[in-house]
Amino acid sequence: MKIIGIDIGGANTKVASADGSIKELHYIPLWKDTKLPSALKEIANRLHPDKVSVVMTGELADCFVDKETGIRFIMDAVEDAFDCDKRYINNEGTFTDTSEDILNLAAANWAASARLIGSEIGSCIFVDVGSTTSDIIPIIDGKHAAGRTDFSRLLRSELVYAGTLRTNIAAVLETAEISGGTCRTSSELFASTADAYLIRGDITPELYTCETADGGGRSKIDAMRRLARVVCADLTEISSLDIENIARQVKEKQVSVLSAAIYEVAERNGLKRIVAAGIGEFLISEAAGRLGFECISAAEKWGNDISKVFPAYAAAKVLESETKN
Repeated sequence: MKIIGIDIGGANTKVASADGSIKELHYIPLWKDTKLPSALKEIANRLHPDKVSVVMTGELADCFVDKETGIRFIMDAVEDAFDCDKRYINNEGTFTDTSEDILNLAAANWAASARLIGSEIGSCIFVDVGSTTSDIIPIIDGKHAAGRTDFSRLLRSELVYAGTLRTNIAAVLETAEISGGTCRTSSELFASTADAYLIRGDITPELYTCETADGGGRSKIDAMRRLARVVCADLTEISSLDIENIARQVKEKQVSVLSAAIYEVAERNGLKRIVAAGIGEFLISEAAGRLGFECISAAEKWGNDISKVFPAYAAAKVLESETKN
């Protein structure tokens, strides 16, 4: 029996099979003239699953007037694409009766991950740094103890709205230290965190899956040009060393903010072990080291490609477990 999990986000749709043989990431920005319905049909026709387990975060995209509208759009696309058993995981990490209240499906991809981590590893803090956001989920005795909505998790530092690829550099750094002194940054979308991590070598051009701020290329020189614009400079006005320094400061600030949030969650829940997943595992590992916490890598335990699509994999594994029972 082929069981696949699908994690439908605002920017990326991730697909994974319960046996780990399928690991896919598709850039499908919902706020544009979205290709989600046709993309899901292509996935269905190519993979022919017997069962599908769905989690989502894309309902928050600002093309939808509210979350319920977004949830219904995503569900309609799934129902139209797949001619098989379809299940939806809610913010408790369980399958929801879609004939009842569906708002508990909003931003619930982390709950599927937490359920799998809780069953396999136990008490810990599950940290998943993706392209856009960072989830910091306390798990106690196998069950998550997090807030049920993005709003409540932001209030509890269980969600940090910054990621490895899509975050505006101006949202990370108000100022940058360069050879000429302390320079204020411009609040335009001139560059994203993907540019900083590409320059540093933390990601490859292949992992730069989102759009670039200027619609340009994904080479190191393209990224340096974009990062120079954050301080309103051309490559003729600022040295490569200064640009690399700005990239270093972006990473330092993200690790610092992530460390502070993890520490707050750890103190509140009495936890000092982290399980790290996502394209930003390298950020989590550094944050854990600063805190002196044990850090278990999802990439090492399940594989690097699984780590990058972990909520989809977890959704598939949860459905597989219930099917066996």
